[in-house]
Amino acid sequence: MNFTETAWKVFNKSIEDYHVSDDVNTLINNPFEKDTLERILYAKNWIDTVQWHLEDIIRDENIDPVEALQLKRAIDASNQKRTDLVEFIDSWFLKKYESVTPKPDAKINTETIAWAVDRLSILALKVYHMSLEANRDSASEEHRANCQAKLDVLTAQHEDLSTSINQLLTDIENGDVKMKVYKQMKMYNDESLNPVLYQKGQQK
Repeated sequence: MNFTETAWKVFNKSIEDYHVSDDVNTLINNPFEKDTLERILYAKNWIDTVQWHLEDIIRDENIDPVEALQLKRAIDASNQKRTDLVEFIDSWFLKKYESVTPKPDAKINTETIAWAVDRLSILALKVYHMSLEANRDSASEEHRANCQAKLDVLTAQHEDLSTSINQLLTDIENGDVKMKVYKQMKMYNDESLNPVLYQKGQQK
């Protein structure tokens, strides 16, 4: 089983486990051993899955404004955790390939492995939920057909993205691509960088 096959299996395990209770307040119960890549991938997708449903809830037109603000704060915090974990995954791969010497003409990819894995995790959620819609008995036949067509596209994207990630890993292992990681440096959660936050602090 190659890397993306393993990741896809772990992501779907996380998605299925979440939907046992289908509650954004459910605490993660990671089934994989400590310090394994599978455990990290499961945690990554769990964050994505909870955030997916937080985004659904906040779009309720009748939502109480106070609850909406609380949800916005929860989504912001989730985004920060997501970014931190993506960067941790990149660090994991940097450690894995630290002994590889890139070739003099090695290329630099526009996207790190972990951010490609982030897209794969989100794609697993899209496939799961589109499949539900394509098979929802209460929906019209037209709706199911439209969703099946979208599901077919998502399936093709899964195949292409998986191939691309595996090729990138091979290129890094062979020294054809130089692995270089940049921190995202998100500013909105940082009280020293977000003007709204630090100006408020100065007014006290």
